[in-house]
Amino acid sequence: MRDLYGRLGGVSLYAIGMAWVESAVVFYLRVMIDRVVPYQAEPLPVSAGLGWIEVGREIATLLMLAAVGWLAGQTWRGRAGYALLAFGIWDIFYYVFLVLMSGWPQSLLDWDVLFLIPLPWWGPALAPALISLLLILGGVLAAVNERSAEPCWPRWRTWLPALAGAGLALYTFMADSLHALPGGETAVRQALPVAFNWPLFGLALALMAAPVAVMGWRMAWALQRLSRPS
Repeated sequence: MRDLYGRLGGVSLYAIGMAWVESAVVFYLRVMIDRVVPYQAEPLPVSAGLGWIEVGREIATLLMLAAVGWLAGQTWRGRAGYALLAFGIWDIFYYVFLVLMSGWPQSLLDWDVLFLIPLPWWGPALAPALISLLLILGGVLAAVNERSAEPCWPRWRTWLPALAGAGLALYTFMADSLHALPGGETAVRQALPVAFNWPLFGLALALMAAPVAVMGWRMAWALQRLSRPS
């Protein structure tokens, strides 16, 4: 267990440190292009010439999170769990540190442009934070389950609703960009969301939670069975 706690703690510290670096880079960038509050047309103006660099930074961020998961885990499931844990912690502390640096977001309902790949993702800060909390819980359960004498992994059928939920979540984030797509690149850059589809996002979150709920229930049942006197 001590080794497990060490791995969980190490991955968590890495994610928090990475979140500070990410927040600082984003703060510098937004000050430079006058986008401290990102809810503006052209969240990354073409004139700034930073588009391909920013996309590369996003890809590099995902690679770094995947790499720490790979190093911390011993099986592919455990590695995925640690990577999800790192992603969730990084994303939450990214917003915490942005508040300290810039005073934004002022509310969890403030709009943010989340990613630029393959189209701009828009959503209130609360939405990715909720997904991150789910990733943290699922990541911890996967890490603990990796060391369990009786693994309680969800069956493959449990992942089908989770994949559908991930697709729905992506649609809620990119809906406005998708609707503007027929107008070309300029229309996509100028598109600003006016309402977030919370009912659809809530359904997506519930579907994505299916494997986490199943794994948590099975682990709780296994612990209860083991604790019974023989």
